[in-house]
Amino acid sequence: MSQKVSTSIFMFLFLVFIGILLATQMVVTVAPGHSAVGSLFGKVDIEPLDEGFHIVNPLKRWTHYDCRQKTHMEVANIPSQDQLSTDVDVSVQYRVDRLRTPAILQDTGTARQTIEVHLIPKLRSILREQGKSIPRAEDFFKEEVQVALQQRLTAQLKEFTEPKGLIIESVLIRDVRLPAFIMKAIELKKEREQAAEQQRAELDRFRTEQEQKVALAQAERKAAEEEAERKRILADARAYEIRKINDAIASNPAYVQLQALDALKSISKDPASKLYFIDGDSPMPLPLMHMGDRK
Repeated sequence: MSQKVSTSIFMFLFLVFIGILLATQMVVTVAPGHSAVGSLFGKVDIEPLDEGFHIVNPLKRWTHYDCRQKTHMEVANIPSQDQLSTDVDVSVQYRVDRLRTPAILQDTGTARQTIEVHLIPKLRSILREQGKSIPRAEDFFKEEVQVALQQRLTAQLKEFTEPKGLIIESVLIRDVRLPAFIMKAIELKKEREQAAEQQRAELDRFRTEQEQKVALAQAERKAAEEEAERKRILADARAYEIRKINDAIASNPAYVQLQALDALKSISKDPASKLYFIDGDSPMPLPLMHMGDRK
């Protein structure tokens, strides 16, 4: 009796386990931004499962694909027409086409396998092919060359990978590293250009200083000429005044006496000048009034 009970309990637990196992196999949850493709005995479902909860055939095997945008980084060694190789860092922004995931599974496999089989080899091939159109290695630094290279890479990759289930969003050149001896030559060239620029700046500064000195000398010379002209005019005016006075004295002896009378008036206004010495024998006893008399 005890053995029958134990066997019944064992069978019950076994059936419960099988039921739970089947229940878990009948449920598939697809994460946001993902897609799931089922296969049964090697046959791939035509329609993929979108995000969410799904009840499915427990015998099917499910392959999940991340359909969100991703970035693949590639370091390529690209030869140019001058037979020099340049290291170029390229990033490819892509995403898996949700609608083509069944074809991806049937033709290639997982998303990682699709990248390794289709995207990476084609990207390297296009890069090397495009490098043949660039004359010199240092041309990779030119903005117009990089823009044209990005556009051609994007167009050719799209044309090749979209039928494979990969949608190319953009291709960007991140960095360019020229051969070491070219980098050294470029650095030396920059140093020479900087030295030449410093010499030009020093020459411009010296030229400016000299121009300022010349302008200052011209201003000083002009000021000296104006001062000399002013003194000459004053001297001419003084000489004219003296000449006029001499003419006045020569033609009118009383002019001196009039000047003496004006001087006496000025002296009389000074409080300290109160004592005068008068020559009683003179026909003009006031001081200074005898000036201008002819003896």
